[in-house]
Amino acid sequence: MENIKDQHFAIYKPDGYLSQFINNQTKRTNKKMLGDLYNFPENTMAIGRLDEPSEGLLLLTTNGKTSEYIRSSKIEKEYYAQVDGTISFEAVETLKNGVEINTENGKYLTKKCTVKKLKTPLLPKRNKKIRDDRHGPTSWISITLTEGKFRQVRKMTAAVGFPTLRLVRVRIGVFKLQNMLPGEVKPIEI
Repeated sequence: MENIKDQHFAIYKPDGYLSQFINNQTKRTNKKMLGDLYNFPENTMAIGRLDEPSEGLLLLTTNGKTSEYIRSSKIEKEYYAQVDGTISFEAVETLKNGVEINTENGKYLTKKCTVKKLKTPLLPKRNKKIRDDRHGPTSWISITLTEGKFRQVRKMTAAVGFPTLRLVRVRIGVFKLQNMLPGEVKPIEI
């Protein structure tokens, strides 16, 4: 049973922020942290992570069991990925069936997942521009996973020849990014 004092939040993590509260890097100490965006209660932790250039929905909690449940269960996470080039039908099908990526433990075959081509989604502007149209076409896909290896979506799209240029997590289970803006924080019930 959840403690009455436990608090949970949904945040639109902007690009350029680390999914943590303390910078344990010794060389680059000027990193932007989640705590720069909101006065979170003590013991707040991110449920999973988004790498620094990625953006979108991130859930936070003060309850370690809630964090463990959402990270370890088969809860779907949906991402919109802008990829370099016009992605082919074959590449989408390959992604759906699983691709081999490198992980810290060696080669890994990703699980089957849902992948669809998208029209360009309406998303807020990034803090840091990706590139301009002179560098060739791009396309968008939706990828829905129930796993989350380090930089998995980026590694998957690169494995089929379409590197990810922009990555936005739009859904974790029933929680959706919807019309949130970068840096926005909402208290939620889990």
